[in-house]
Amino acid sequence: MNTSRWLTVLCLAAAMPAYASSGFKPIELRDSEMADLRGRYVMPGRIISFGIVMSSTWTNAMGDSITGKASMQVDKTTITPQFYVQTTGSAGSVTGQSTGTGNVVGGAGLGSGQGVTQSVRAAGDGNTAYNNVGITVSQDGLAPANLAQSGQVLVAGGTVTGDSAAGKVSVSANNGGLQMAIQANHNQGNSLQQIGGGTVLQGTVLTGNTNFVNNITQLNVVMGNNGLNNPALNCNLDQLKGLRTLGY
Repeated sequence: MNTSRWLTVLCLAAAMPAYASSGFKPIELRDSEMADLRGRYVMPGRIISFGIVMSSTWTNAMGDSITGKASMQVDKTTITPQFYVQTTGSAGSVTGQSTGTGNVVGGAGLGSGQGVTQSVRAAGDGNTAYNNVGITVSQDGLAPANLAQSGQVLVAGGTVTGDSAAGKVSVSANNGGLQMAIQANHNQGNSLQQIGGGTVLQGTVLTGNTNFVNNITQLNVVMGNNGLNNPALNCNLDQLKGLRTLGY
């Protein structure tokens, strides 16, 4: 190779890092741009199962409890998505539940929020309340065990109820969403969970003493593995690997 060619190669090699740094400089994206990108990068067929589990439990000072649970799982074998509802109740070992005397006022705006709204309002002593929304994304190709479909089918516009010494739970399907409500006995309070229409709501009102309330909504997404021997995927990865040796 003659001298002029060597000089050309050396000049290109010296210029490469500067070109790479200017051409691949990170640029911060605005929130509005990020908002338009949500959900755009899941390849067709990757989501093989989607499920939701909603449960509410109320236990009063006497040990009486009431629980409502609704679950739905959708996968490639699902013909008609359906919620399955279970209600359970148990009596405590102590009798003589006192009547709550607390009074919670206001809060009408909590039911009209968008996105996720969680609230706990108490007018009593010794109460414990939890609101929790969880999202689990897995890639093992297996649906979570807690999505086993059993219980009473909840039809659109219908309601499933259950009661115990602790109170009454109602699970209903209205306006394309799911609602689970507990009305505790002896004026101890109430709880509410809703999901649908782009809104998740969890709220508890406590007007008595020494109650335990637990509201949980869990979303489960199972992704399928396309495998590492996908020709199109490997082709893209090989191109990226080639850029590494050039300093990109």
